[in-house]
Amino acid sequence: MPHLLRVDASSRLTGSTSRNLGDQFETLWRNRGTSFDVLHRDVVKIPLPSIEQKTITAFYTPPDQFTSELREATVLSNELIRELKAADELLLTTPMYNFCIPAALKAWIDQIVRINHTFAYDGKNFTGLLQMRRATIVTSYGAGGYLNSGSFASVDHCAPYLEFLLKFLGIEKVEHIGVEATTGDAELLTAQMSIAKQQIARLANN
Repeated sequence: MPHLLRVDASSRLTGSTSRNLGDQFETLWRNRGTSFDVLHRDVVKIPLPSIEQKTITAFYTPPDQFTSELREATVLSNELIRELKAADELLLTTPMYNFCIPAALKAWIDQIVRINHTFAYDGKNFTGLLQMRRATIVTSYGAGGYLNSGSFASVDHCAPYLEFLLKFLGIEKVEHIGVEATTGDAELLTAQMSIAKQQIARLANN
């Protein structure tokens, strides 16, 4: 059964460009057949706590040395990592806030980037442990100039960061669909959305 994990991170629960495109992807994915399943993790509707010292300590403690407190500290991380490892594909939708990803998404990332679970280190080299077929990142930007080597491309700490991170964790094929200047000219935004939806149709049906 093809299984998609969808993670949404926009604080806009309505009128969100990234969520809108995510909805289209999910609809097309489900329409491929009754066996195409989706698990939805919305880190805004159900916020995740910021990572704590005890959780970090547990990440670097051998399991046979866990105390009950350390075991409890990894329950959420274990759940989120199980969701990732069970998925054939990942759909991640997010806006860029103040040149970076939303705090809600960072909280998710801090729980799933975990040594010996999603990546390994042998003292010399890092190895990603996720064996997912593909990840698709959908990003939206209020201003323009971030995409296609625009004037703000160097301060886009959203899409490039997410692409690097997912490849670091072992997902070799990472696709990116971006829409910018969402607060600008309506006609330009409509044209961008049309292109983005064509890209989503290609990916969701492949």
